[in-house]
Amino acid sequence: MTDDTLPTLGADETLRYSRHLILPEVGPAGQRRLKAARVLLIGAGGLGSPAALYLAAAGVGTLGIVDFDTVDESNLQRQIIHGTADVGRTKLDSATDRIIGINPHVRVEPHSVRLESANARQIIRGYDVVIDGSDNFPTRYLVNDACVLEGKPCVYGSILRWDGQASVFWAQRGPCYRCLFPEPPPPGSVPSCAEAGVFGVLPGIIGSVQALEALKLILDTGEPLIGRLLLFDALRMRFREMRLRRDPACPVCGDNPTVRELIDYERFCGIHPPGAPTDNEMIPEITPTELKQRLDRGDRLTIIDVREPMEWDIGNLEPQGARLIPLAQVPERLDEISPDEEIVLQCRSGARSGQALQYLQAQGYERVLNLRGGILAWSDEVDPTIPKY
Repeated sequence: MTDDTLPTLGADETLRYSRHLILPEVGPAGQRRLKAARVLLIGAGGLGSPAALYLAAAGVGTLGIVDFDTVDESNLQRQIIHGTADVGRTKLDSATDRIIGINPHVRVEPHSVRLESANARQIIRGYDVVIDGSDNFPTRYLVNDACVLEGKPCVYGSILRWDGQASVFWAQRGPCYRCLFPEPPPPGSVPSCAEAGVFGVLPGIIGSVQALEALKLILDTGEPLIGRLLLFDALRMRFREMRLRRDPACPVCGDNPTVRELIDYERFCGIHPPGAPTDNEMIPEITPTELKQRLDRGDRLTIIDVREPMEWDIGNLEPQGARLIPLAQVPERLDEISPDEEIVLQCRSGARSGQALQYLQAQGYERVLNLRGGILAWSDEVDPTIPKY
């Protein structure tokens, strides 16, 4: 799109964006480019919230948002695009209302779908820049590969606890996500924010960096984070930078790419390997209701909570006889876990206790069960006085 074909600015827009218009790097022509731009946000969560707010305020003409989730109270600590009154609403509806409230000149295109191999390229194709605010490895690899195949820049961000990362992956001008991470980590080796926590301000910082990078790409100004990985340590307030290089052997953007179509990314990340049994088949489970019934009739069960001490302090099953042995300490505290006892392992939602169960099975333990859904399910099915987090 040439300057002659860019949309014009109305008098109210000229006033709204006046602080942009006097910047040499933006000016009226740059602001018109922003108005013509189309940016896709993958997720309206911790990273997508600040990114969407600043892109809308900056005057990006069209914001696409991919999200099929609803607002939960636990989101509000960091997902600032949503408010208390939005709990229970779809994140798309909540985010759209907030964006229009900030800037009625912005058009929101909602995509109420799970981003998958079958739809990713078609959705991404219609946008100029993609901001990846996803929180799992299958989606990150999916977004990266779709952007490479469609020739789109992907503004990457990730957060965990107090640490954040950001970069711009654009195969036409530098490396892609696979050049940095050729293989996904083993399933369960990297905890999610739900398991490990995230400080609420952190996604605001990284999401704002993502918005800034997207705006620079649209304006074609400054030095974008292409070929650079920005590392942020919030506890020490330190920014570091790592240089990235394109991998000539990359299967997606390399000299001889082998990935020419999108694949099954959950299988690629080892979540459901080909021919492997499902989690339910691999891990013997007990529901909270079943556990309560067995405890009530006096069955001798050893309940081991593999969460962290901070989580135990929020709420626990100590009245039912539970003991705390954090997951990382299980190997060194096996002498506290008798193989002769029937053991029930429990965590927040069942993921970490499932890992502990598989470890114990490998050590020869035969009478081990995983509490399905963890203490969250116990709160839902048995004791609602236990706080959920």
